[in-house]
Amino acid sequence: MSIKYLVGAAIAAAVSISVSAPSFADPIDDTIKARRAYYQVVGFNFGQVVAMAKGEADYDAEAAKNAATNLQALSKLHLLPLFPPGSDNEAKKGATRSLPKIWSDFPGVVEKVQAWQGAVDGLVAVSANGKDALGPAVGEVGKTCGACHDAYRAKNF
Repeated sequence: MSIKYLVGAAIAAAVSISVSAPSFADPIDDTIKARRAYYQVVGFNFGQVVAMAKGEADYDAEAAKNAATNLQALSKLHLLPLFPPGSDNEAKKGATRSLPKIWSDFPGVVEKVQAWQGAVDGLVAVSANGKDALGPAVGEVGKTCGACHDAYRAKNF
């Protein structure tokens, strides 16, 4: 079974759980749960290449390429449904770190997502070329993640 299949199945399961929840459940809460699940899958895949780049895990070209390709697929998903108005940390204290600024600065969000997508594409391009090639690409992806987190994610719940 391929990693792409597993990632797709995990996301589909998270979304179907939120869609099939009882009618008394708060749809915003369910959406936040799905959004957090999405980012857990992103973090899981990015963590693999980070560990290889740092030497915390042995470099494995196939595993690096698979994780990078998974990130690429995840980066291309249409995420707007995971960010409905009212799903910010002021409206849903304790459930999310998403700042309300996401909804008032949507062009800035789009710009940061596009930068992340480009960095992930670069990671895919070099992921099977050895640990020395992996490190700088992982760093670029990390910078784009950090830029979005700094602007649109609260430090704490």
